Amino acid sequence: MANFSMTKPPPASFLILSLLAVSGTFLILYATPQGMGLFDDSIAYIAGARSILAGQGYREAWLASNQPVTHFPPGFSTVLALVGLSGLDPLRGTRFVNSLLFGANIFLIGLIGWRMSKSKVAGIALASLFLLNASLFRVHTTAMSEPLYIFFTLAAFLTFSQYFLSTITKSAEEKKLGALGGPRGSNGFLLITAIITAFAYLTRYAGLALLATFVAALIILHDTWRKRLTSTGIFLAGFMPFALAWGIRNRLLADNATNRTIVYHPITAENIETGISNFAAFLLPVDEWRRALIQIPNLFPVVISIIFLALLIWTARTGWRTFFQPSAEPPGVPAFISALYVFGYLASILSSMTLFDASTKFQLRILAPVYAGLLTMLVYFGFWLWKKQRHSAVILALIIFSFSIYGMNDALTQLRKGGQGYASFQWFDSQAMKFLQTLPEDTRIYSNETAPVYLYTNRPGYVLPDLVDPVTGLPRGGFEEGVANLKRDVLSGGAVLALFNVGSQGGDSQFIYQNLTDGLYLAFEAQGDRIYTAFP
Repeated sequence: MANFSMTKPPPASFLILSLLAVSGTFLILYATPQGMGLFDDSIAYIAGARSILAGQGYREAWLASNQPVTHFPPGFSTVLALVGLSGLDPLRGTRFVNSLLFGANIFLIGLIGWRMSKSKVAGIALASLFLLNASLFRVHTTAMSEPLYIFFTLAAFLTFSQYFLSTITKSAEEKKLGALGGPRGSNGFLLITAIITAFAYLTRYAGLALLATFVAALIILHDTWRKRLTSTGIFLAGFMPFALAWGIRNRLLADNATNRTIVYHPITAENIETGISNFAAFLLPVDEWRRALIQIPNLFPVVISIIFLALLIWTARTGWRTFFQPSAEPPGVPAFISALYVFGYLASILSSMTLFDASTKFQLRILAPVYAGLLTMLVYFGFWLWKKQRHSAVILALIIFSFSIYGMNDALTQLRKGGQGYASFQWFDSQAMKFLQTLPEDTRIYSNETAPVYLYTNRPGYVLPDLVDPVTGLPRGGFEEGVANLKRDVLSGGAVLALFNVGSQGGDSQFIYQNLTDGLYLAFEAQGDRIYTAFP
């Protein structure tokens, strides 16, 4: 059981990891002089944090309905609100939080690399790869919950591996402390892991994949059914109170647990292409080469399939041998749970896309936790190769770090040019927004972009009637009635209709806009944006 043994890391290793973490924090601040990238979900988190700070609870402050939030867990908004107690507005606080999280995640994944290989070089290499990975870097430059979710995930991996270390090396002490042990006992680390997992769930609902990963690992890695069932029970006892409390709150305030409904909607070809494109950027961050290679039919899908198939075979083989031959040498816990989690997380995302939320796409931020797991396994197999063929390992490392440095430099250059999403100059200099800012404060604003309306006018927006529910993918009733009510409100003089990027919208959107604007007065038009009011 040598893989579970661990010696105290040299202080120099902690110093190097700390320097890498500080460098990561600085790079995030350097790359975001105009602040974090802002998208629809970003505004939801920021508005939710402002609502908490105002003493109104976690609510949809960016919408006129101002209902209790259930679609987004409260973790990230709560952290922003805690930072906001210092007087820093959550909009600015996201830059402070995510820059620190990038540094913390670099440090944690470095510890994971050292823990799984017992090599300080491997730990430093993994931390450096995380620091230099352009895809993960971009995720940390947007005001989203993924950096905090990755932080809880990595922290849970460390405490979980410490639980198994304590199970073996402190078994005698464990017996003296009783069934639950204590903070220093192995079950204490298991409870800590459960609580951190609950925090991950309260940051993103995908945290259920982390829960499933740890339960599966407990069953596979323990050598008796008594240990398997007991440890699973302890783990669930630590996780469930937090999840139940959030679910009960949602039921009481909004009559739903997570704003998800089971409806089958298959993954579209467009969504799959988005996922392949993002994975290709992760694997090959050199834009010119990637654009050339992507022209080769099915090249990247085949490469991606080979990578996941190889990882799946290793995970299944390792888990099978450990479960059915418990006396055999056990796997390194950090590596095994990292690989297991990759598939658990992907299964969670696929089930969400097909059964719970049709609006979920294979975007960069959605795939980011998978990237962290893949980097971990890359270093794990690279360390194995180092012990077999050092020259090959060195050449591979040089190639990977060269690509990473190139991609990171390109990302820094692009990000420094200006804000991303709603923080870009397109929105910052929007004439339509300036027009809306001049309206009386009690004017209601209907818009196809309620998030930036809230961001730049500090007023909640009213959503437009729609033909299809974006979450379920099913037709939404009451469209004609909604159109009539909106027109009546605008023509009364108490509201306006603001449509942004009208020409770039699809056919269904154009049909909706035509129905909404028919009979209204076009008071403003510029930069592809239109604002309709009552007739003067």
